[in-house]
Amino acid sequence: MMSLDPVTLSRILTGVTLFVHIIFASVGVGIPMMIALAEWRGIVTNDPQYTLLARRWARGFVISVAIGVVTGTSIGLQLSLLWPTFMRVAGRAIALPLFMETFAFFIEAIFLGIYLYTWDRFRKPIYHLLLLVPVAIGSSASAFFITTMNAFMNTPQGFTLKNGVFADVQPLVAMFNPATPTKVSHVLASSYTLSAGLLAGIAAFSLLRGRKEAYFKKALKLTVTASFVFALSTAVIGDFSGKFLAQYQPEKLAAAEWHFRTMERAPLIYGGVLDEHGEVKYALEIPYALSVLAGSSPDTKVIGLEEFPEDERPPLLIHYMFDLKVTIGMLLVLIPFLFLLRKRLPGKLRGKGYPKWLLLGIVALGPLAMTAIELGWMFAEFGRQPWIVRGYMKVSEAATSSEHVGSMLILFIVLYIILCVSCIYVLAKLFRNKDVAEEMKELGIAGGDGK
Repeated sequence: MMSLDPVTLSRILTGVTLFVHIIFASVGVGIPMMIALAEWRGIVTNDPQYTLLARRWARGFVISVAIGVVTGTSIGLQLSLLWPTFMRVAGRAIALPLFMETFAFFIEAIFLGIYLYTWDRFRKPIYHLLLLVPVAIGSSASAFFITTMNAFMNTPQGFTLKNGVFADVQPLVAMFNPATPTKVSHVLASSYTLSAGLLAGIAAFSLLRGRKEAYFKKALKLTVTASFVFALSTAVIGDFSGKFLAQYQPEKLAAAEWHFRTMERAPLIYGGVLDEHGEVKYALEIPYALSVLAGSSPDTKVIGLEEFPEDERPPLLIHYMFDLKVTIGMLLVLIPFLFLLRKRLPGKLRGKGYPKWLLLGIVALGPLAMTAIELGWMFAEFGRQPWIVRGYMKVSEAATSSEHVGSMLILFIVLYIILCVSCIYVLAKLFRNKDVAEEMKELGIAGGDGK
């Protein structure tokens, strides 16, 4: 490991940190929305079991927030230590979203504390729910500001380059760059999808273990319905993302689709391998689909990799990341759809209970959504190579020259393993073998029979 150069080690360490942080950050964005849905459902239906759902999810949410803070702090530290040239050159352009992200987190943390300690303190439960609104806004705003920084790295604007430093910076122009709408909306929708999928998987797993309480069936219906809505939204936004790439980052789209020659009526390549001559073998070729993805018309001209210098082309490996991400996205829509479709079948066709295969599919929603998010960020970062700020600064120019990055990498990997194992252990202990009816009675919630 120590024989690797500092640039490679810096990329690995940053990648590992983002790999861990992105899951906790996504959960931190999506879970408040699910808590709000459950508590709102409890208020509207006057059903205390939905209120218990919200209370349980809120307790687990606090654990994930704590881990997310640690990993997020690590990213901030590494920006300065591992990428000093990037921060020196581009620091002024990204300072505003970094500051605003911290401000948004403060709002989230303050109101989360108030929310957690004011259960049953209001005569009208809706007032307690309103305390969650700043939490949800703060968490989503945090994602917005950080994502605008990443969007800026893909489509930089709002500055002039003077003596190797970004000058005459217009912070709002830099933030609201062409990549911001699709990137932010995709990040938010995928975070909501992940959170709903994880919670749906927990409910399905409980039913697979033989838990018969209506509480778990209500949790399953709420979370799977939310999963379908959010996953479908993510897929639609993904289509807009493809059109964005065709216009602003054509080299990334071309590498993702192994599209080497500029042409109209371009086919979409799914799977396959490249032979020694660079020809695609064993792939599924969908006629005109890439042109439709790029411009909603079969006659859209799609720029090929031949238009770009070889040293400025993204790695062709991102083709597999893109294909796998799209495949998982389809599953994330299909599995909840089958659940909702089955609920609407006549009684004889629907049968009793939930089929084991369907519950297993719902259990898989969380891991599938995690994998899709990881692949999405890997695709975004690898697809921007060799640039750290597209068109202005390459990764090799931005990294530290320190010889101690390898030691940092080992220390941070150990830290992340401890954090992840601790998180799983604490969450498991928090809810394992906890009887629903018993907990409702302990909390003084009416209707504590759990039925």
